[in-house]
Amino acid sequence: MIRKIFLFTIISLALILSACAPAATSNGDMPMNNDNSGMTDGTPTPGSMMMDNPEAAHMMEPITAPNVQPATETEGGQLLEYREENGVKVFELTTKAVQWEILDGVTVTAFTYNGTVPGPMIRVTEGDQVRIIVKNELPDPTTIHWHGVEVPNAMDGVPGVTQDPIQPGETFTYEFTAKPAGTFMYHSHYEGDVQVGAGLYAPFIIDPKEPDANPPVVDKTLMISEWRMIDGQTFAAMPMGGMEPNYFTINGKSFPATETITVKKGDLVRLRFIAIGQFIHPMHLHGVPFKIVATDGHPVPEAAQLTKDTVSVAPGERYDIEFVATETGQWMLHCHILHHTTNDNVEPGGLMLMIEVVE
Repeated sequence: MIRKIFLFTIISLALILSACAPAATSNGDMPMNNDNSGMTDGTPTPGSMMMDNPEAAHMMEPITAPNVQPATETEGGQLLEYREENGVKVFELTTKAVQWEILDGVTVTAFTYNGTVPGPMIRVTEGDQVRIIVKNELPDPTTIHWHGVEVPNAMDGVPGVTQDPIQPGETFTYEFTAKPAGTFMYHSHYEGDVQVGAGLYAPFIIDPKEPDANPPVVDKTLMISEWRMIDGQTFAAMPMGGMEPNYFTINGKSFPATETITVKKGDLVRLRFIAIGQFIHPMHLHGVPFKIVATDGHPVPEAAQLTKDTVSVAPGERYDIEFVATETGQWMLHCHILHHTTNDNVEPGGLMLMIEVVE
């Protein structure tokens, strides 16, 4: 009886092992999986993840548009002119794709407002009636969201919720009262992961009705973003495996192509940080501390203003900082995530600029 039980156990184990063993191939190797579903141990490969996730596969595609021409302007964020109609300030924007140079010899395919990255700055006074006429010359639909601005619901720019997307070739008009005063921005809200990453963003500044008693001598707006370039092609810069950004820009330029800000010793300087990308950037100023005077467009009471030399600016956030230029020389402003101060992993680059203090 014991012998029969032992033989039965041995036979059962042999059958189990045989069923679990991989099938042999003609050359004696382990079988390869040719259906793109992943590794033989069930671990998904990047290709299989793309096939299982069509949205991710879409995001992996390079940004393209037909007949993309080089940009005719070289600086983004410049003040947008307007005309006045019956007391309303009327601005015109055209969304279009251009070849935008972020660095000498490095050009990206960008989606833009009026052909620049960032798009032109809209600057008005609190209480102004504003009308923005948007013509879409992109190959895809789009909308504009007025980030932080208090607009009527129908003007909020959320496709399928507050408006239909603006189709290629169509025009849409936004109209609202500019409020409150502060540092804001406007950006695409249609496939934002792609369109914002491709350059559809710009500053929107609303000045207070009552001018500052002690206005800054220098007032600069700095929009911070990221790009992903592979073999000369632009991809939406998103934090997914293998797609981390390799270029970083301030106002559409990477160091050393970033602007040098020249100020005089004793000047009060205001810098408006606007983070439009998808990564946090701790911005650090050399040589002098600063005060945080506004956050997300809202002033900080003087008694609550922090004195710092580094401020972390998260996606969508705005910080206004002020300092007095006390020492002459060239002082660096940069992100303190040091990979963000590289150009395709080569330092120095990326999120750096110089503040030159002169007598």
